[in-house]
Amino acid sequence: MAAKWIELVTGSFEDKKRWRQYKARKEALPTSYRTAIDGIERYFMYAGSIVKGDVMMQMLEDLGDLIEGAAADGTPIRDIVGDDPVEFADTFIQNYSDGQWINKERKRLNDAIDQSANESADQPADEA
Repeated sequence: MAAKWIELVTGSFEDKKRWRQYKARKEALPTSYRTAIDGIERYFMYAGSIVKGDVMMQMLEDLGDLIEGAAADGTPIRDIVGDDPVEFADTFIQNYSDGQWINKERKRLNDAIDQSANESADQPADEA
């Protein structure tokens, strides 16, 4: 019972554990790959607009898998991110859009328009 209350205030214990594991994986990378993942991660934090901790952790873990694989194979970072790292990061983020705060506002907008359309349909033609 107390654990649920504490998690309500502090966030998921599982997400915190995943975060620590991700950070440890990142620290084990060669310096150049760690520098790249740090930059991508920072961009995700600002541009991703992801508010769900589990979605953010999944995105970072997937990024970690990708960069770890590249490091293990000796694949240069530019071969992963291409000529435009921002485009790479934005495309990567799109795969995790269900965790973005804007989705709640998109749903509200769609609901408002649906409600408006239903109200218009209920009005007699001479009132419209």
